Amino acid sequence: MSINLLFEAPMAVQLHAFGAMSAFGLGSAQMVLPKGRTAHIVMGWTWVGLMALVATSAFFIRGINNGSFSPIHLFIPLTVFGLYGGLSALYRKDGTGHGRAMRGLFTGALVLAGLFAFLPGRLMWTSVFGS
Repeated sequence: MSINLLFEAPMAVQLHAFGAMSAFGLGSAQMVLPKGRTAHIVMGWTWVGLMALVATSAFFIRGINNGSFSPIHLFIPLTVFGLYGGLSALYRKDGTGHGRAMRGLFTGALVLAGLFAFLPGRLMWTSVFGS
């Protein structure tokens, strides 16, 4: 395991990777902690900010398709629409819809997209498992 590879990566990759790892940890805690309390609200807004950082930084990462967008970039609009859906449900006071949207965003944008990051030969794979 060599975290140094992440520190040597371009800034967009660093922001993306560390933002995603932080969002994964924070989102995991959100799933099990009590809902609606001050801690949930503060952690939730922090998580939204991290997800926005992850989506924004992804625009600048284009190493797997010769400088162009690749299919994994489809997670960018999915993340933006997921955040919108979760926050709009919150403002409508639809707790069930808010929870469903945020869990879907966690599962799709962090877990599923994260699996792509750990494909053999990718930076995260090499950082954790070596070459």
